[in-house]
Amino acid sequence: MHIEVVTIGDELLLGYTIDTNAAHLARTLAGEGVEISRRTTVGDTADAIAAAVREGLDRAGAVITTGGLGPTSDDLTKPSIAALFGRGMVLDEEHLAWMEQRFARLFQRPMPAANRQQAMLPEGARKLRNNHGSAPGIWLEDDRGRWVAMLPGVPREMRGMLADTLAPLIRERLGDDRRVVRSRTLRTTGIGESFIADRVASLGAIEDAGLAYLPNAEGTDLRLTVRDARPADAERRLAAAAERLRTVVGDAIYGEDGADLAAVVLDLCRERKLTISVAESCTGGLLGARLTAIPGSSDVVVGGVIAYSNALKASLLAVPSPMLAEHGAVSDPVVRAMASGARAATGAAMGLAITGIAGPGGGTDEKPVGTVWIACDLDGVVESRRLRLIGDRAEIRQRAAQAALEMARRRMLYGSALWEPAALGAKG
Repeated sequence: MHIEVVTIGDELLLGYTIDTNAAHLARTLAGEGVEISRRTTVGDTADAIAAAVREGLDRAGAVITTGGLGPTSDDLTKPSIAALFGRGMVLDEEHLAWMEQRFARLFQRPMPAANRQQAMLPEGARKLRNNHGSAPGIWLEDDRGRWVAMLPGVPREMRGMLADTLAPLIRERLGDDRRVVRSRTLRTTGIGESFIADRVASLGAIEDAGLAYLPNAEGTDLRLTVRDARPADAERRLAAAAERLRTVVGDAIYGEDGADLAAVVLDLCRERKLTISVAESCTGGLLGARLTAIPGSSDVVVGGVIAYSNALKASLLAVPSPMLAEHGAVSDPVVRAMASGARAATGAAMGLAITGIAGPGGGTDEKPVGTVWIACDLDGVVESRRLRLIGDRAEIRQRAAQAALEMARRRMLYGSALWEPAALGAKG
């Protein structure tokens, strides 16, 4: 099955909003055996919407739209496509009553009159349930079997409706003999793309699946893809290919698909009944934010200190002032003292520390921009590491936080936080 996607909204065309909906649709539908043959973005005008959908129907016979189902004057998707199908608009009394009850329950006030527009549906349309918002999705089909599925533009609503309602409907139309495109991603960190490629080369060809290297600020993702296979066969081939990769890069793999290294570290701490505190200079709280962004992190994360100035490093983390004067804030002795100071100040089992030069200024010949020291104090035993990270300020900070998390992971799994080659886009 081929489908075209039309995303609707002036904010998309003007670049104020990134079109994440089209990417999510493509990934999800590929897993169902559907190929997105074209993606189009149009503004909030009836003519542009109708033209894009008309052309998509002529080419593919199936179109999914996102956006333009809201209650305001610029939400023109439904009437534009209804007119294309030669249909009028009718009020769905049942949905109107449901919206009125929803507003009273959630907001303790009457529904605004503008929301009535969301209960107007094209004649003969099938309403698609929205469990995540007030606007229903719509399925409209003509007598030639061509169809349009209209989904909301709000990403949370679109993704929920796709999973709950539209994907099962498409799966049903495809039948039992559907062929899918399935992927599995192994997430690595602490080792560069070229080092991984050398290890993988020792395996020879990976015949079960295609392999793509996807370097990013957190490491290198290894994406395995199987195309044109039945679902069970695709999963079997992906599992076999992933197992082969693990034999040569397993120590660098911290998770699969959407795994977050912070969540991995928290889970390892729970297994070992450990708590964490952090001390940060150049990352300014990014490491703590990574950890506390994970739901339930409060049972592991005790707290942390953002100590930009030397005075705070000395007063809050007990870093000796003579040490700061002799070695500078970006140094091995200081980062080790910061990790121990965080642990001592909070009573945590593990202290993680970061200090460095994130740029764009502040670098020297001896300590250029991208010089970062990280340290881990676990039960009084301290290990540290110097990194030479590349990228702009945001990337250096992100890579530094990721490297500190990897240090914690390796310390818990392998007893030592030290690994080679240098981590995360390091130079040399």
